[in-house]
Amino acid sequence: MLDGKRILLIISGGIAAYKALDLIRRLKERGATVRVLLTKGGAQFVTPLSAAALSGEKVYQDLFSLTDESEMGHIRLSREADLVVVAPASADLMARMAGGIADDLAATALLATDKPILLAPAMNVEMWAHPATRANVALLEARGARRVGPGTGDLACGETGPGRMAEPDEILQAIADFFARPTPLRGRRALVTSGPTREAIDPVRYLTNTSSGKQGYAIARALAYLGAETVLVSGPTRCTPPPNVTVQNVTTAEEMLAACEAALPVEVAVCAAAVADWRPTTKPNQKLKKEGAAPVLELQENPDILARLSAAGPKRPPLVIGFAAETENLVENAKAKRTRKGCDWLLANDVSPESGVLGGDCNQIHFLTPQGVEDWPSQSKDAVARTLADRIAAHFEGGA
Repeated sequence: MLDGKRILLIISGGIAAYKALDLIRRLKERGATVRVLLTKGGAQFVTPLSAAALSGEKVYQDLFSLTDESEMGHIRLSREADLVVVAPASADLMARMAGGIADDLAATALLATDKPILLAPAMNVEMWAHPATRANVALLEARGARRVGPGTGDLACGETGPGRMAEPDEILQAIADFFARPTPLRGRRALVTSGPTREAIDPVRYLTNTSSGKQGYAIARALAYLGAETVLVSGPTRCTPPPNVTVQNVTTAEEMLAACEAALPVEVAVCAAAVADWRPTTKPNQKLKKEGAAPVLELQENPDILARLSAAGPKRPPLVIGFAAETENLVENAKAKRTRKGCDWLLANDVSPESGVLGGDCNQIHFLTPQGVEDWPSQSKDAVARTLADRIAAHFEGGA
C-alpha cells in the first residue's frame, strides 16, 4: 500500500526510539523507501548500523559532515521525501521546531523541508502536560504538522499517563491514511484573501479593523489539503503561513486587488479578507501633529475586490465566494450583498463584539447559495474551513 512512497524518518532521543526500528521494517515490507536521520540523542538508544541494516539506506547524523553534504545535502534530504515522520518526537525537538531553531541536522532538515510532517510524540507525562509543550504542539499543528499519539500507559520513567509513543502499527496506519487521503481539488487553482487591510493616515497611523485572518488562513490550508494549488493574499496578520500554500503579503486594499488579479486565472476565489471600505484621499508625508483641533480626514472608497472578481469577463473564476460580516439583520443583509456583489456563494457571520468571532477561534456561518440559506452550527474556524472546502470539492466533482 506504500509502494514507491519515500519516507524520511527522524529518530530523536528517548527510550521509545527502539520502536522506530520496527517501524522501518514495517514500512519496507509495504514497499516504502525509508531514509533515516538519527539525532545525537536518538543514537544513544539505537545504532546507525541497525537503522541502516533495516532501511537498506545510508543513515544521516551530522549537519557538518562534508561527505554527507557533498553526496546528499540537508536540503535534498529534507525534500526528496513524500512525508517526513518524526518518531519519537521528543519535547526538545518539537520545541526547536516551534522556535525555528536549526542547531543540528534534524532541526535543520525540518526547517528546510517543504513536505508534510507527521509527529509521534514521546515523553514523560508531566513534560507532555506542560503548557510549553502543549503550546508548541498547537503551533506545529497550526502550521500543518500532523500527529499520532501519544498514548496513555506505563512510561519508562515508572509513571503512568499520556506520553507513550504510538505503537508502530498505529504510526503505520497514520502514514497509510495520509497517502490514502482524497485530493479532489488536485489540478485546480484556488485564490483566498484573508486578514485586514491598512490604509495610512500618515507615516505612522492607519485605518484598519480587528480581523485576525484566522478564517482565511484556515480556508487556504483546507483547500491545499484537498490538493488545490492555493494562493493566499494576506493583509497584516500574526497567522502562521499554511503549508503548501503560496502567500502574497499586502497591506492596502489596492495592493490586495492587484495581487488577486495577478493570481488569475483560478477555478475558485474565496474572499475572506476584511477589506477596509475607505482610505484617506491624501496621505501627508509627515506625522500629523496634535495642535488643538482634530484633523479632518477626507475619505474615498476602496476598490470592491469581491465585486471585481465576480464581474463577468474571461478571467472570472467559475466559483466566487464572499463573506458578509454583519452586526444586525444578518441573513437579510447577506442576501442583499450576494445579489449586489454578484458572487456565487456567500458566508455570513455575526461579528458583533459579543459574538467573539473577530479575533476568536470559532465561527457560526449562514451559507447562502442561489438555492437558499443553510445555517451551520457554531464550530471552530478550522471546521468551517474544512466544511467549505468539501463543498467546493463536491461542486466541481458534480461537473460544475
